[in-house]
Amino acid sequence: MNSTIQKVRTLKKLKRKASIRKKIYGSASKPRVSVYRSNRNFTAQAIDDVNGRTLCAVNGAKLGNKNTVEGVQQSAKAFAESLKAKNITEVVYDRSGYLYHGVVKAFADALRDNGIKL
Repeated sequence: MNSTIQKVRTLKKLKRKASIRKKIYGSASKPRVSVYRSNRNFTAQAIDDVNGRTLCAVNGAKLGNKNTVEGVQQSAKAFAESLKAKNITEVVYDRSGYLYHGVVKAFADALRDNGIKL
């Protein structure tokens, strides 16, 4: 891939991410769930923006899950359990500039199915 094209794509993603982050904010009672996906792995973390702390996180690679819809659903189940252990039932979803389809959407749907309100 041409390096110029890659730079343009990266800049567009960063612009989308900044636009999203202007609008959402997490607290201790309603943290922001930020997701990251690569070609192989999917990670998510619940962030308290008031104190600048990560409350809990999940890494699909450490759980042995691949970056597929089924693997992300299993990661979301484990993430929902760790959120419930900290008495968190409502979160703000930060898709980090990714389009809301595929594994990003599957993760959000699986969180809803496991009792976390988005």
